Amino acid sequence: MFKIKKKAEKQKPAVLYNIIEDYSEFDAPGNVTACAMTLPEDLPAHAKVLSESYDVPLETMTKLLAEGGVYVYPHVGGLLTRGLFACSADPAGGQPKQTFVLDLVQFAEAEQWARARALPLLDAAVQVFHRTLPEELQTKLRQKNLGIDYRTLDRAVAKGGDIKYIDFRKDWSPHFKRLCIMPDGRLVETGGLEEFAQLHGITVAQAKTLVEQGGILEVDGEVLACQIVNGQPAVARFSAKHYTKAKELMASKGLHVMDALSEVGYNDPAMMRGLMRKELTGGR
Repeated sequence: MFKIKKKAEKQKPAVLYNIIEDYSEFDAPGNVTACAMTLPEDLPAHAKVLSESYDVPLETMTKLLAEGGVYVYPHVGGLLTRGLFACSADPAGGQPKQTFVLDLVQFAEAEQWARARALPLLDAAVQVFHRTLPEELQTKLRQKNLGIDYRTLDRAVAKGGDIKYIDFRKDWSPHFKRLCIMPDGRLVETGGLEEFAQLHGITVAQAKTLVEQGGILEVDGEVLACQIVNGQPAVARFSAKHYTKAKELMASKGLHVMDALSEVGYNDPAMMRGLMRKELTGGR
């Protein structure tokens, strides 16, 4: 008799967040997505994901998440091209752990702040970071559990108790979804570049370039368009018919391709319905 081999099931990624608040439409550098967790932290999984996302050595990231501290990115070719990654952890457990990054300008400000006030760099980084956040989020951070009424939460989320940690993220992660408007007006969620690339039949390298730099990418006669708004990618896919109309507008009105595609999208009832639904979800 032959034994039927079962396909090995893919290991599901660890669930890192169960509360997500999107502030990506806010002005940079405070345009973050606040990703929080009420369940106990899976430190190895948490460290692995953040290590990969922020190019911080895994051992260093694990130590930062366990103890708190900062990681200053090394110079590249004699130049400092990135700021720092920070983890603020309350040893007493009174406040949730927080992780975030500072860009070069914020990093320079934090260094000046630390020197002027004789503060540890981590304390200065926290103050600089919090001052850039939207007022609504600043207010929530002063309240327990972001001021959330736990009666409104899913039972599985609420039973975890207090928020254990908050990652303030700007990257496109498999652990929270972003939406793409399709030619027929559907909103399709993708998490991470690999899933996005697979959806659209492109390479991960092409996806990375598109969402980091913006612009368009032709795909089988259709076109993917990405606008970078406050450092965040907003993506829509247009059909071949849409693209033809956009080219006609470019020729007749002298429009840039992104402006032409936007005009086509705004005049397409299906895509407009998708855009309106996207706005209702918070613009992810």
